[in-house]
Amino acid sequence: MNFQRILITGGAGFVGANLAVLFKRAFADTRVVAVDNLKRRGSELNLPRLREHGVEFLHGDIRCPEDVDAWPEFELLIDCSAEPSVQAGLVDSPAPLLQNNLVGTINCLEAVRRRNAALLFLSTSRVYPIEPLNALDWQEQSTRFAWTAADTVPGFSTAGVAEEFPLPGARSLYGASKLASELLIQEYAYSRGLPALINRCGILTGPWQMGKVDQGVVTLWVARHLFGRGLRYTGFGGRGKQVRDMLHVDDLFQLLVRQMAEPARWRGQVYNVGGGPGVSASLCELTDVCQQVLGRRVTIDAQAETSSVDLRIYQTDNRKVTRDFNWRPERNVAAIVGDIAGWVTRHEAELRPIIA
Repeated sequence: MNFQRILITGGAGFVGANLAVLFKRAFADTRVVAVDNLKRRGSELNLPRLREHGVEFLHGDIRCPEDVDAWPEFELLIDCSAEPSVQAGLVDSPAPLLQNNLVGTINCLEAVRRRNAALLFLSTSRVYPIEPLNALDWQEQSTRFAWTAADTVPGFSTAGVAEEFPLPGARSLYGASKLASELLIQEYAYSRGLPALINRCGILTGPWQMGKVDQGVVTLWVARHLFGRGLRYTGFGGRGKQVRDMLHVDDLFQLLVRQMAEPARWRGQVYNVGGGPGVSASLCELTDVCQQVLGRRVTIDAQAETSSVDLRIYQTDNRKVTRDFNWRPERNVAAIVGDIAGWVTRHEAELRPIIA
C-alpha cells in the first residue's frame, strides 16, 4: 500500500468505522484517523471499537472549515461522510443535505489540495436518474422483478448498470448532491492534478450498520427477524419484488486495497461498485434468506404506494472495476445475512433500542 497516513471522514459511521478498523488490522504501521461529528444515532458505539484497534478518533464536522483546518497531516482522505438517505430533503429543507454532501466535499477537496494528498470518494449508484432506470423493460417473476434484454440503452445490459448509463434526468436531491461532488472532484483532478478515485456504490451492508427503513435495509431486515418485530413491503404494489444488489463492507475494503496499489489510475475515474446480479435479492427473497438462516418468521405488512425516488430494480454492472483491479465480491446474500445476524446477537442489549 502506498499510503502511511489515512484520514477517514464519517469515521464513526458504518462504512468509515469498518474501513478504519480493517486498515489497522491489515496495515498495523499505518496511521488511521477517523473524523466524525457523531450525529448519527449509534455511531458512538463505534468509539470503543476504534480505540481498541488503534484508530485515532477526532470529533469534527466537515461542514465547518475550522474543524477541517484542525485535521492532522494525511496522505489519503477516504470520504465516507455523506448524509446517505435518498429520502433526505423531500419533506424538510434540503439545505442540511447539501451542506453535508456538497459543501462538505468542497471542504474535503481543499484540505486534500493543501496537503498534496489523494482523495478516494464513496459516491452512490443514485447518481443515475430515476425515470430512465424505471423505464427499462422488465418482467414480473415469482419472487422478483427482472430486467429483460429488450432495451439498447447505453450502459445497460442484464449484467446491470454500467458507468456509461445516461445521466440526464432527476435522481433525488441526495443523488444530485453526490453527482455534483463527483464533478467537482474531477475538476480538481483535471485542473490541479489532485489524485482522486470515485466509487459509485450500490447498497453497502454488513455488521455495525444501524439499519433504518430508508438506509441499511439488510441490517433492518435481519434485526427485525431476530427481535421479532414486523416489517413492511413498500412500493411497487407492496409485494416486495423490487430488487437491489448488495456488497459486504469487507469486500469493499478488499477493493480499496487493490485500488490504493495502483496510483496511476487515480485521475478522477469513476467505477460502479456493487455485488452485481450474483449478489442481489428482492425484499421477499431477502425475507426468505432471513427465515432460512435465522429460523424465524415475522409479520410483514404491505403498502402499495411507491415513493417518487424509489427504483424497481438496481443492479451494478461491475465489470469495469473487476477488469481494472482484478476484484470481485466474495460474499453472497446468505453469508451477508449470517454475518450481520452474528453481530446483532453478540450486541443485542446495545442494539435493541436502536434498530429493533
